[in-house]
Amino acid sequence: MRNQLGGLPMDARFTAEQEEIRRTVRELLLKRCGPEEVRAAVGTGEGHDAALWAAFGEQLGLPGLALPEAYGGVGCSLTELALAVEELGRALAPSPLLSTSVLVAPLVLALGTEAQRAELLPRVASGELTAALAVPGPSLGVALALTGDNRGEWAGGGRAGGVQARRVEGGRGGWRLYGEVGQVLDGHSAGVLVVAAHAGGFARSRTLLFVVRGPAAAPGLVRARQTSLDETRSQARLELRDVEGELLGIDDGGGGEVLEALSGVGEGAAAVLAAEAVGAADRALERTVAYVRQREQFGRPIGSFQAVKHRLADVYVQVQAARSAAYYAAWAAAGDGKRERVGGLALAQALEALRIAAGEGVQLHGGIGFTWEHEAQLYFKRAAGDELLFGPVHRLRGRAADVAGVFESASESASESASESESESASEYEYDSGSGDREEVRG
Repeated sequence: MRNQLGGLPMDARFTAEQEEIRRTVRELLLKRCGPEEVRAAVGTGEGHDAALWAAFGEQLGLPGLALPEAYGGVGCSLTELALAVEELGRALAPSPLLSTSVLVAPLVLALGTEAQRAELLPRVASGELTAALAVPGPSLGVALALTGDNRGEWAGGGRAGGVQARRVEGGRGGWRLYGEVGQVLDGHSAGVLVVAAHAGGFARSRTLLFVVRGPAAAPGLVRARQTSLDETRSQARLELRDVEGELLGIDDGGGGEVLEALSGVGEGAAAVLAAEAVGAADRALERTVAYVRQREQFGRPIGSFQAVKHRLADVYVQVQAARSAAYYAAWAAAGDGKRERVGGLALAQALEALRIAAGEGVQLHGGIGFTWEHEAQLYFKRAAGDELLFGPVHRLRGRAADVAGVFESASESASESASESESESASEYEYDSGSGDREEVRG
């Protein structure tokens, strides 16, 4: 089955290798990441199962799945990574894969010097090194240009607050970082941080990225794990007090390259996050269907009632539509910028599907669905937590519409229609005047 989308051919079938990646990840998670294991993992200091993370690196090569072979990676595309992460979404597996391999590694690959790539990426690919992206501001979605233009106020110096960078002359030289950042995914346990900071003061501010090593190498760094709505996504608050930072890449004096790289990483991250949300929504639906087949009211399973069937059928349609959008977004994001940028739209549809699937799951499970002991609440919190971090949905769609020029096209069409209407009215008046009737044509 081949489709022609955006002028480029897309093969909608998965290869045998892609199906094998999906199957292998699912089998490992079924064995080692059930509901009880998830609860135990989020209660650890790291917020994830260190042994499972090691297995991801040693057995599956998952941290380096989309990294080039030259840096120790597997050399696959974003499509394969999205398929693997979809399985993590089904299990709600807490892991630093998103922060390390989806957010930080592509930035190092895009902006880092050859020495920085050679130092960091092989350790990331093996799973030895975890990483976190720390960006100031109210939303990670804005920094990644998913819910707004990251060239606007977010990149505008003192107005954005956050972290300031100061170049140190003489001695060892380098840069020093000052400020605070909240909601940093896996920031409390990451072996290395990539921090977005403003340099140049208020009037000539530019955004740069800095590599900050672990606490042993950064005595002024204070990291504290935050209580988050979604326990399976560990978050931290960072305080940087005269912390040494190594500039990622080179300073071109403008900061435009950094913002462009963040936008590109955001497109890929949105596609992967969409696949993860689809996996979670699909699993929430599966659990709910299994439950309504067993729970009985009035002497029969509630799943046999037409109203319940209709509600679950609607959820199924939402999940399947979101899955198609996520797969297409992953395929498009793997096209080196030659295809449509639809990651934000796919993420909006997937988050909406997850919210609906998780909400119906809680409702149709009845009283037990509201309890702390049941896993239905975990899927509901994942849906709400992801919207807080990367959304909300209406802003994802609004940003996609802005990028596509939807509102500009509508405005131009309205202006053209108004001009045509005025021309027609003027012609009618002139015609009537020429016939000798001096009264203005009305209506």
